[in-house]
Amino acid sequence: MDASQSNATVPASPAPFEIPADAPRSGVIHVRHRHRDRFTVVGNHLAQHPALSGLAIGVGVRIQSLPDGADVSVKRLALLLPEGEISIRRALNELVAAGYLERRRVALGGGRYATRLVWYDKPGAVPVSEAAPVPGVAAVSEGAAVSKGAPAPAAVRPGTPPSSPAAPPSGPAAALLARLRAADSRLVLSCRDVERLAPAVDGWLALGIEGAQVTRTLTSALPPAHVPIHHPARFLAYRLATQLPPPLPAEAPSPPPLAPLVSCDGCERAVRSHGPDPLCADCRAARGPEGRAAA
Repeated sequence: MDASQSNATVPASPAPFEIPADAPRSGVIHVRHRHRDRFTVVGNHLAQHPALSGLAIGVGVRIQSLPDGADVSVKRLALLLPEGEISIRRALNELVAAGYLERRRVALGGGRYATRLVWYDKPGAVPVSEAAPVPGVAAVSEGAAVSKGAPAPAAVRPGTPPSSPAAPPSGPAAALLARLRAADSRLVLSCRDVERLAPAVDGWLALGIEGAQVTRTLTSALPPAHVPIHHPARFLAYRLATQLPPPLPAEAPSPPPLAPLVSCDGCERAVRSHGPDPLCADCRAARGPEGRAAA
């Protein structure tokens, strides 16, 4: 029996990602993609929050990606996520404590209240427009109406004015990093990059290494001029971490000084002694235990 043949075009598989020559030798390497639809902007203050658990961060990103009016109750999230209701409720409580989620009591009339959930993209930030709805508000009911006597939980409310722009980083380490672009135009760093890398440079300078030597270490043996350095901050961070020399060993303690040469009280021969009554070995032996004790 003849094998069946198909003329259908086989879709081409994407070419494997090639790691750039200037990529760090350890750690994650990102394959970037510019999203044009179905994406959510999430601040690093949430994605890299130092106190929130990984589940709380993930639940927060999920809530921020949903439109106004979406159901983000514990039961609904438990249906969408593999975690159970207890874990999700704990994650929501973390987000409330961090100020991202607010449980707000709204009067329904007749002595009845309902709990509405409000999501803040960035706690403490001024809303984009006071007239427009706050972005990321999940205006849904969480559970049944509660009684009038239930206390309202505390929550962080927006309204803190934005802080003024931070001053450019300063100091010897910051100046050294800022001057690297004069040695190679591919090593242009932002103020944020300089602020992040400055402590590593301070570590080199604390070892007594001259700034010129640090600059030579960071700018020597770079990729060829026609090869771009896509992430100069990562490139420099890798060199600062992997090529840091060890501290100089501590100096060995100096040996105790030799006793001075003095004349033996018994025979006038030269002997070394710190004592007030110096004696040579023969004189100490001749005097017996008393002489040895005096010596």
